[in-house]
Amino acid sequence: MKKNLKRMAAAAMTAVLAASTLAACGSSTASTEKPAETKAAEETKAAEGTAAAAEAGSDDLKGQSITLLNSKGEIQTALEEVAKEFEGDTGIHLEVLACGTGEVPYTKVTSMYSSGTAPTMAILDTTDVVALASEYALDLSNESWLQYCDKLTTKVDGKVYSFPFCVEGRGIIYNKKAIEDKLGKEFNPESINSLDSFKACLEELRKAGMENPIVLSKEDWSLGAHDFGYVYDTQDGTTDGATKCMDALKSGTKVEDNERFKQFMDTMDVILEYNYNKEDPLGAIYDEDPMHLVEGDAAFWPNGNWAWPNLETAGASKDDAYGFIPFVLGNDSSDFANTSMQASPTKQLMVDAKQSTKEQQKAALAFIDWLVNTENGQKALVEKCALIPACSNNTVSPADPLSRDIVAKQSAGHTYASSFIAPSDHWAVVGATMQKYIAGQTDRAGAAKEINAYWTAQK
Repeated sequence: MKKNLKRMAAAAMTAVLAASTLAACGSSTASTEKPAETKAAEETKAAEGTAAAAEAGSDDLKGQSITLLNSKGEIQTALEEVAKEFEGDTGIHLEVLACGTGEVPYTKVTSMYSSGTAPTMAILDTTDVVALASEYALDLSNESWLQYCDKLTTKVDGKVYSFPFCVEGRGIIYNKKAIEDKLGKEFNPESINSLDSFKACLEELRKAGMENPIVLSKEDWSLGAHDFGYVYDTQDGTTDGATKCMDALKSGTKVEDNERFKQFMDTMDVILEYNYNKEDPLGAIYDEDPMHLVEGDAAFWPNGNWAWPNLETAGASKDDAYGFIPFVLGNDSSDFANTSMQASPTKQLMVDAKQSTKEQQKAALAFIDWLVNTENGQKALVEKCALIPACSNNTVSPADPLSRDIVAKQSAGHTYASSFIAPSDHWAVVGATMQKYIAGQTDRAGAAKEINAYWTAQK
């Protein structure tokens, strides 16, 4: 452990000193002369950005103070740095409030409303925005940035109440070097396109000396939302398909009769067999999980690109070959679930309409405009926070390999965009059931019974 901590400290220092700027995509032999229409488009974009920055820094907003509740704990430090940069550009003070470890974002923000201390803005899950929007959120339907991300927004009663803060994707993260070092041959991620092929890879790694090659985190939000969420999201790869599945469960359809549930549990059983934390699944420590991957003690980690800061803290380099394989389900190698990964707008930024002043609301809108339309804001979102922007006008290249892999898969058509919208307590309740399952405290039938009870109670 001390050895790991030393490596972490050294890596953290290296990360501070290392340059992370990436060259833009394009051919080095292309003509430097730009077509007139390209120049015009760039000039228009620059003008819009300048106008947004000017509006954000207007005298009537300078000195204004606003707050932002952050439910993405892994970017808390980065957001605090972004807030300072935003204040430097606009004169608007932004305080970033952390949603504490273990706190449910929905519960946190509603308790703040109840106490009269609601944040000016809140970064929330899509399901939370759907639940809160009509009562608490500012209508953003006429904001100019919608031209860049309208298809990625969440609408409630036909209105837009939140800004898609980022696109996130999830699957199974791999460490290419760890696999190749252990097997002595090149690893092709595309070779994993079924449960059998994944199991064969895990068994090959075990025989080569990596006893338990996959790290399974035990957090309820990870098990109940990110992992179990594949049951809904892979029905047909659309949010509508996920909703139909959940509606059927509410009406009494048994989850154990759902083919995706069967496939998901089969995959979980394989993961549990090769789980690095198998001796004490509920004793796993999330901050240590990425260390096992980075150190090469394991090769895979079911998670999303939001985990990059954790990997980097553990010593991963932005130049290392980390990426995603799908969270494989079943053995049909042509199934989109086995050839693509999930990627969609997840976290949403909601602006308060109930307890903030008009000036604070304007300052909050200025922050969004700064993120969308200014060079500093665009870079802050991508480079400082390591996020994939939802707005098409932000062409800053992701700095980390996980986000780069998602962008590449999006370009190749190897992603599906379903983002299931469940009740706000879903991940806690279903996550607790899955915790019992991975610990051997219930079997598949027992887990199904609890999940069925959860859904029928939602009617």
